Amino acid sequence: MKRFDVKRMGRLISEIAVLLAIYFVGCQIAAWLQVPIPGGVMGMILLLLAFALGWVKPATLQLGAGVLMAEMLLFFIPALMSLLDHGALVRDEGWRILLVIGVSTLLVMIITAFTVEAVCRWKLRHEG
Repeated sequence: MKRFDVKRMGRLISEIAVLLAIYFVGCQIAAWLQVPIPGGVMGMILLLLAFALGWVKPATLQLGAGVLMAEMLLFFIPALMSLLDHGALVRDEGWRILLVIGVSTLLVMIITAFTVEAVCRWKLRHEG
């Protein structure tokens, strides 16, 4: 078992605080612009912009992002509990819900793959 490390815990808390701050700024921008884009997506755009411009190095937020990713199931528990309250909807429209989930997941995977490929090519062109 790992011993309690104050430095590591401080870094973890500060990284999560930075990620939350970026999320809240994204929410404020989405509300201010009155666009139908969730604040979380705006925050991700801000974070990508910060990475692309070199303001933030991805390694500086790796610990906090890793902890949030590891505990991601906790973020889905409220959504799963609401399914229990709406069983009839799932029974009647379940196939449509699964179709939307499947198509949207596939689109996210494809767009992510193309984005990663484009960023890697851009990085290789500008480094070489």
